[in-house]
This record gives sequence, C-alpha cells and structure tokens, in this order.
Amino acid sequence: MKAWVIDKVGLLSPDSLKLVELPVPEVEEDEILVKVYFCGICHTELDEIEGRATPDILPVVPGHQIVGEVVEVGPKVEKFKIGDKVGAGWIYSSCQRCEYCERGLENLCQEFKATGKDVNGGYAEYFKIKETFAFAIPEGLTLMEAAPLFCAGAIGYRALKLTQLKGEEGETLGLSGFGASNHLVLKLVKALFPKVKTYVFARNPKQREHALSLGADWAGDFEDTPPEGLKAIIDTTPVWRPLLLLKHLKPNGRFIINAIRKEEQDKEKLLFLDYGRDLWLEKEIKSVANITCQDLEEFLSLAKRLKLKPDVIGYPFYEAPKALFELKEGKIKGAKVLVIEDPFVI
Repeated sequence: MKAWVIDKVGLLSPDSLKLVELPVPEVEEDEILVKVYFCGICHTELDEIEGRATPDILPVVPGHQIVGEVVEVGPKVEKFKIGDKVGAGWIYSSCQRCEYCERGLENLCQEFKATGKDVNGGYAEYFKIKETFAFAIPEGLTLMEAAPLFCAGAIGYRALKLTQLKGEEGETLGLSGFGASNHLVLKLVKALFPKVKTYVFARNPKQREHALSLGADWAGDFEDTPPEGLKAIIDTTPVWRPLLLLKHLKPNGRFIINAIRKEEQDKEKLLFLDYGRDLWLEKEIKSVANITCQDLEEFLSLAKRLKLKPDVIGYPFYEAPKALFELKEGKIKGAKVLVIEDPFVI
C-alpha cells in the first residue's frame, strides 16, 4: 500500500514526509482493517515532524482523523462487518483495566497509544485498529465531512463540556484561536446554546471574518477588549499570550487549554499575569488531554442530530506535504482533509 511516513524530526521541509510502499496491515482477532478514504490534517502532524510531540516510533505513518470502509474483520469482531463505514481518532488503544479506563477516562491511561504517533495512522491506503476504538459514521454526513469530527470536532466538544456552560441567558464564551477545532465549537454552541454569546480572538483577519460569518457575536485581536466579561474561554493556540485573556474571565470562570503543547517562544508572557486580576476569585485553568471513547460516541450522535458539518478543504493524497505547509503558514479556513481515495469518484 502507499503511505506517507515521517522518518526524521526537524523543521518542516519538502522531505519531511516521504511517500513509501508498506505491507497492508494484518489484523488480529479483535481488529478491523479499514480502506482509508479520508484523513483529517491536524497541527499535531506539524508537532510530530518538528519535535514538539516526537513520535514514539520512526518511521511512522501520521494522521488520526481517519474515515473509510471496513474491508476485513478479525474472527472475534462483533461491532462491525465488511462494508461498514467507520472512523477512528487520536485514541488508538488503552489498557482497559486501570482506574482511569474503568472510569471511562482512557485519555489519561498510562498505556494510552496515539494514532499516527505511537502506531501507524491514516496517511495511508489502509489502517487497522481494535473494534473498541473504531466508531460508525453517522448518517447524513459525507465521509469527507466526517473526518475532522474525529479530532477537531470531538476534542472541541470535550473542551466545551469542561467549560461547564449550561446554555443560560447571560453566559459568554471566548474562543482563542479559530481553526479546525474552534470553528466547530462555534457551530456547536450556536446549535446547542443559542443564548450564549460567543466572542472570538484571532490574529488573522480572515479567521475573524470567518468567525463572524459563522455567527460569532464579536471578533477581535488578542489585545482587543470583548464587549463583556467571559464565563469561559477555550484556547486552541500553541502560544502563551492567550493566558493574558484571563483578565476578561469572570469570577469562577474556566480557562480551557485545548492544545497538545505550548511553545517556549513567548513563555515570558506569563510574567505579566497578576494574581489579583487574573486568578483571584476562583478562576480555573484546565487542560484538555484529547478525547475518550464516550466523547466520540456522544459527539458523533450530536453531530448527526444537529446536522453539524465542518467547513472542509480537501487535498489530493499526493499533496500531503503542500497541505502541511499551508497549515503552518496559517492558510486555513475550517478543516483540511487529505483525500486518499474518494469512493464516489472511483
């Protein structure tokens, strides 16, 4: 099978991804083999390539927003049959027996394995995974639209849950950064919590325009002051500057960091935090450690019910390097998806 692999760590360059031939994976008794049609493109791939989230194995096939069709099942598989349309996200496996797994918090398991980082992912023609960690694609969504739901959408959903917003009159939400995940959070809030006002902070004027076009109540730069205080903030950026938005957080508010890492480049911004202004009165800062199986099940069901569809830009399989360069350069509106093989045009 054809696959893109990361075989070295370093700044993104034209040879950061290599196109290779690999054997089609052989399934174990509880695994399914998926013919991959689409795979979402994520900033995490850039982090893996550039060493901020170094893969545990090299070479590795990246990609963790995988959608395709089941073409083989192991003898003990009960959840799926050949021909089913399925998807998989960042959670490839967990031990299923520790205190966290038993509480449905597989994302905190010490034996957690990440798709496309600890094991081969979806920038390939085929992919295998245990049936436990694969999920049916909801009806009403195209397969291409479904791909970003398996990371950008589901982790945005988890972040929104962690804000503890209830959808009540007077609640306000700040979105820091406006890429694949937060554009879906905005759509989700508008559908679920129409009374909640949403204020977007983004450096890129095009992202601010995009936010307003999707119904944001206000959009500004990080130095701008929103129309009112914020009950919660979801930050998806890799930098520290957004923590200065804590001054806009209301008492007992939550600042949710939905990012796999924060860069060192502007860490000195933390020195500008003032305890009395930014943290006093029971303000909280909480990180999101990606997603659980329950998050995916809930969010996919919700996406079907709400007819939630991401804004998607597709790239042919052979343009994976181009897609990553454009992602790094901020040429993004919504979510990027790699088209491995579109079943409707073959």
